[in-house]
Amino acid sequence: MISIDLNADLGEGTGHDDDLLGIVSSASIACGGHAGDAPTIRHILKVCQARGVRAGAHPGYVDPKRFGRFRLVMPLDKLLGQIREQLFLVRFIADEVGYPLSYVKLHGALANQTAEELAFAVGIFATIQGMAPSMAALALDNSQQVRAARAVGMPLIREAYADRAYTADGLLVPRSQEGAVIHDVDAVIARCLRLAKAGELVAIDGTVMQSAARSICLHGDTPGAVDLAREVRDALEGDGITIAANAPEMPKD
Repeated sequence: MISIDLNADLGEGTGHDDDLLGIVSSASIACGGHAGDAPTIRHILKVCQARGVRAGAHPGYVDPKRFGRFRLVMPLDKLLGQIREQLFLVRFIADEVGYPLSYVKLHGALANQTAEELAFAVGIFATIQGMAPSMAALALDNSQQVRAARAVGMPLIREAYADRAYTADGLLVPRSQEGAVIHDVDAVIARCLRLAKAGELVAIDGTVMQSAARSICLHGDTPGAVDLAREVRDALEGDGITIAANAPEMPKD
């Protein structure tokens, strides 16, 4: 039996978090950096708890005006402090609600930077691992995020994107480039089916890449996000694929 996890980034002010929580199996919750606040976090965690959706933290650069999508230059200890503050907030609320966080997924520019720069990624993940050793890294497959998570001993969930174009080296095409976001529903569905069944992704230049990702990100901040997510889930299930929050890969001794 083939199974795949569907995750969405939530708590970002789109207004349809509850709808997406009826479709996805994992929820990455913005925790006050690029978006999100305590009431939103608490609400999403309670809905996750009621519906059995796996919950994770979604920290990023503290830059809500630009939605965390621009790389900020600052001392590393300041950045690590920002990440700690976001994790403290979301974990405190998770403890209050009584629903544990299972993973961390980095957001936006911070995610892209860690996907490209191994030493930077190791520093970020080591800080997270030191705070919460049991939490997994939801990491872009075939990127430096995967190598960094393994280096520091974090459990690992490999991720791919349904609606983002890839470069031939497995990274996401910058949003500033034409074609970076895929809007064609049929193309997104075909990509998800190919990934789930064959473990393949096609880059923007036509290069076919192997991927071991078992979690697919469905962005919650794009137009028609709920309808797209529902159509993706229906297509996967219609092809006999189970939607489930698969267990992470555990670190090797």
